[in-house]
Amino acid sequence: MCGIIGYIGKQNAIPILINGLKSLEYRGYDSAGIAFFRDSRIEVRRCTGKVRELESSMGGENLQSILGIGHTRWATHGRPSEENAHPHRAGGVVVVHNGIIENYMELKKGLKKEGHVFTSDTDTEVLCHLIDKYSQKGLELENATREALKHVKGAYALGIIREDEPDKIVAVRKDSPLIVGLGDGEFFIASDIPAFLSYTRDVMILDNIEMAVITHNGVSIYDLNGNPLDKKIANITWSPAMAEKGGYRHFMLKEIYEQPRAIMDTIRGRFSLEDGEVNIEEFSMTMDELREIDKIFLVACGTSWHAALVGKYMLEDIARVSSEVDIASEFRYRNPIIPKRSLVVVITQSGETADTIAVQREVKRCGAKVLSICNVVGSTSARDADSVFYTHSGPEIGVASTKAFTTQLVAIYLFSIAMAYAKGTIDKDKTRAMLQELMLLPEKVERVLQLDSSVLKIAREFFQVKDFLYLGRGINYPIALEGALKLKEISYIHAEGYPSGEMKHGPIALIDDDMPVVVLAPKDKVYEKVLSNIEEVKSRGGKVIALTTEGDGTISSLTGNVIFIPETNQHLTPILFTVPLHLLAYHIAFLRGCDVDQPRNLAKSVTVE
Repeated sequence: MCGIIGYIGKQNAIPILINGLKSLEYRGYDSAGIAFFRDSRIEVRRCTGKVRELESSMGGENLQSILGIGHTRWATHGRPSEENAHPHRAGGVVVVHNGIIENYMELKKGLKKEGHVFTSDTDTEVLCHLIDKYSQKGLELENATREALKHVKGAYALGIIREDEPDKIVAVRKDSPLIVGLGDGEFFIASDIPAFLSYTRDVMILDNIEMAVITHNGVSIYDLNGNPLDKKIANITWSPAMAEKGGYRHFMLKEIYEQPRAIMDTIRGRFSLEDGEVNIEEFSMTMDELREIDKIFLVACGTSWHAALVGKYMLEDIARVSSEVDIASEFRYRNPIIPKRSLVVVITQSGETADTIAVQREVKRCGAKVLSICNVVGSTSARDADSVFYTHSGPEIGVASTKAFTTQLVAIYLFSIAMAYAKGTIDKDKTRAMLQELMLLPEKVERVLQLDSSVLKIAREFFQVKDFLYLGRGINYPIALEGALKLKEISYIHAEGYPSGEMKHGPIALIDDDMPVVVLAPKDKVYEKVLSNIEEVKSRGGKVIALTTEGDGTISSLTGNVIFIPETNQHLTPILFTVPLHLLAYHIAFLRGCDVDQPRNLAKSVTVE
C-alpha cells in the first residue's frame, strides 16, 4: 500500500508534491520521495520516515520544477530504507508505483542476465528496467510502457517520467486506484483525491487497464493497446476543508465527532416517513428483484467485516433472509457455493480493497449480482458492482475507521428494511417505526459524544494495562470485536473480543485483577445472562467497564465504570455502543503517546493482497 502523486503545470511542482504526499500519508509512511526535472536532468530525493523528514532534508534549497512525481511508501517488498524508497530509476526512466508485481523475481532474473544492475530489493525497480529496456529501442515513453507491461503480472498504479521527454507524465492503472486531476493549465495524478483537492475538483477516474498521457497541452486516455478512450469528467463536491482536522487534535477524533452529520448525510433523502418506504432506487433494484433474493452473502475486510457481521443479524431478524458472512480474503479462495437468487453484498469504505474487489469480479463471473456499500464515489468497487449504495460519510483520513463503520451499519439497516418490506415480513406501520427511530439516531449519537469526559476518565485508569477483553452478545458481539480491534490498531494493547456466552469456554482463564473487561449490556432479552458474566468477572478479580442502557441502576451497583447509552431499538444499539468504544481506544492511544492517525504497519485501504 502506497500513495503516489504527479504534477505538470505552471507552478513550482516541489511544494505541490510534498503537500500532496502529506495528504496521502495515511496510505503509507515508512519512507517517501520525489523526482523532478532540474537543469534538464531528473533529480530524485528520498528518505526513510515520514514526509516531514523528506521536506526537512530539502530545507533551505531553492528547488524549482514544473513537473514531478512523488511517493509515500508502506513496505511490501524490501524493508523500509532509502534505497527501497520510491521513486526508482533505471537509465533515464523514473517510476513511482502502488501495487505488487507478482512475477518480479522471474523478470528480475531475466533482466540481470541482460546486464541490468539493480540497487534495491523492491518489485518496483523491475518496472523501471523493463521500461528502460524498451525505451532504448527508440519507443516513446507511453509505447515503451505498454511493451513493458505485457510481461508484468500483478497490480499497479504507476506514475512514470523519462529524462528525454521532459514534458510528459505517463500514468497507468491496473487493480490499484489512480485519479487524474484537471486544473487551469495544470494537471495532476494521485492515488486519492485529497492529494490535489486544493487545486482542482475536476477529475477523471482511470478504470482498469487504462493509461493517461499527460503533457502541458492536456490529458489523453488510452487502453493498453493504444486505442484512444473518452472519459467523463467528474466534479468533487466536498471541499479541502472537509479533509482537514478542523481544530481537532487528530483526524480520528474529528471523524468520531463527525458521526451525527455523517449519519444524517447517509439517510438524507433515502426514505419517506409519510409513505413508510425506503427509496430502493438507491440500491438500483426493483421490489420484484428484492423479493426474489433468497440468500445474501456479506463480504468485507477488517472493520467492514464487523459491519457485515452486524448486517447478518439485521437481515435475518428484520427481513428473515438467510445471510452468510465471509472475510473477503477467505471467500475468494474457498470455492463457495452461490445458489441462484443470491445477492453478494460487499462492504468497503475505500472501494479499493484488493480482496473485496477480487470477490466482486469472481462472483460476477459466476452470474451472481453484487451490491456495493461504499463511501468513495467512483471507486473501483462502486463501478464494478451491479448496484451501489454510497454512505456519503465524507473523507475519512484516520487509518482507524470510525464514521465509515457506523454509516455502513446505517446503510445495512436501511437495506434490511427495504428487503423486509419487499418480502412482506414487516408492514408499513413497523417500517415507519423503524425509520422514525433512525431519524432520532444522529441526536442520540450527539448525546453519546457528550460522555467523552467520562470515557477519558476510564481511559486514564486503564491506559497502562497490557491486555483487554471485550464481551458482547447477539447483534452486539461484532461490536465487541470492533472495540478490541480499534484498541489493538492504535494503542498496540493486546485485546480480544468474544461472545459473552463463550466466556466460560476459555477466556475466563485470563481474568485476574490486571485484566479490564469491557462488557456491552443493553437492556435486551439476554440482559440477565450478561449480568451473570459481569458477576463472574468480578468474582475473579477482573475490573469491569460496562456499557448499558440509560436508567439501568443494577450495573451501577456492580461497577463504577459505566457508560450509559440512550435507548433505541435493538438493531441500532450497535451504532450507539460503537461511539464510546472508539473514544476509549482513541484516548488510551493518545495517553500512551501513540500515533493515532497513522498507527505502525497499517494503511488506510489495503489495495494489495
